[in-house]
Amino acid sequence: MNLYGLIGYPLEHSFSPAYFKEKFEQENIDAEYWLFPLASLSEFSRLLERYPNLRGLNVTIPYKQKILPFLSEVRGAAQSIGAVNTIAFRRENDPKYTIGFNTDVYGFEQTLMPLLKTHHRKGLILGTGGSSQTVAFVLRQLGIQWMMVSRNATAQSAQTIGYAEITREVLQEYHLIINTTPLGMFPRVEGKPDLPYDAIGQDHLLFDLVYNPTVTAFLREGEKRGAATQNGYQMLCLQAERSWELWNKYSR
Repeated sequence: MNLYGLIGYPLEHSFSPAYFKEKFEQENIDAEYWLFPLASLSEFSRLLERYPNLRGLNVTIPYKQKILPFLSEVRGAAQSIGAVNTIAFRRENDPKYTIGFNTDVYGFEQTLMPLLKTHHRKGLILGTGGSSQTVAFVLRQLGIQWMMVSRNATAQSAQTIGYAEITREVLQEYHLIINTTPLGMFPRVEGKPDLPYDAIGQDHLLFDLVYNPTVTAFLREGEKRGAATQNGYQMLCLQAERSWELWNKYSR
């Protein structure tokens, strides 16, 4: 039986096991999907040795960027972004040969594009982690100007500002706001980015990569003011299906 799984830490509230369990049952696929909480990536090599039937992995916080030096090669958008969320295996010649991909790009782009209006020409990316790099890559591909927002003052640059700099005037210019931080994720559902929400209106699109709860505190603030909103669930489903395609194409 082929084995697939997710590495990250911690993994208590992962979407992936239930998704793939249902997929495998519905499509009569003889496979299982397990959680592999790794307290350190020093455990990664031992994981590959322990499970020789492992054919694919997803990668989540905090390892999407840190995993790169542990991989045999990195392909496609993952090279440009510097973040991997999907690993395929070429075990036929080397039991530890791994290939890194980024399927978040596909999931995010396919979810975002139908929601965009002509006035969504500038976007604020809340957060500066691995997911923010994925979002920036997609916005660049779509010709949308973007600015990252960091809570770390030392991280500020020509394309990075602090939350204190997001004024009403800024939000009148940036109508697309994407939360890539874990703020508002279950169980701390009341958390939300520090924004002047009273400046948000019907022209805004708020996209939250968080999917649990379905409506985060961030999205709720947008809904109150008539903004379009989207959570991360569809993106997750699309990236999971893309991961499955890559595992079947590359893993042997």
